[in-house]
Amino acid sequence: MTKFYANENFPLDLVQELRRFGYDVLTSSEAGQVNQSISDEDVLNFAHEKQRVIITLNREDFISLHRQGKKHSGILICKEDRDYKGQAEKIHEFIVSDTRPLTGRLIRIKKQNQKGSSTQVFVVQEY
Repeated sequence: MTKFYANENFPLDLVQELRRFGYDVLTSSEAGQVNQSISDEDVLNFAHEKQRVIITLNREDFISLHRQGKKHSGILICKEDRDYKGQAEKIHEFIVSDTRPLTGRLIRIKKQNQKGSSTQVFVVQEY
């Protein structure tokens, strides 16, 4: 099963929802990596060394690192949204349905309007 590394800004409530699905999620706090001004590149390297997909809310910096060709075990960018259960469900649905390894891939979970409705739903976008 996919292993994750949640960086410092990632909501603990979303970590707990992912754990309910059975995912192994290591938080930066559990790894002793908080309040140390660790660069995003070093966070990415740490996750890669541990063979974990980084999960973050930090869209711009991690997209930039991905586009620079930095090696990684996968990047999953979530949206700042209090529907933690909905995001966790979309992540789980994606991982179960797309069986390719996440290594070197950047996946973004975002919300968009549903066609013909004013309701927004979580969707997956790959870069």
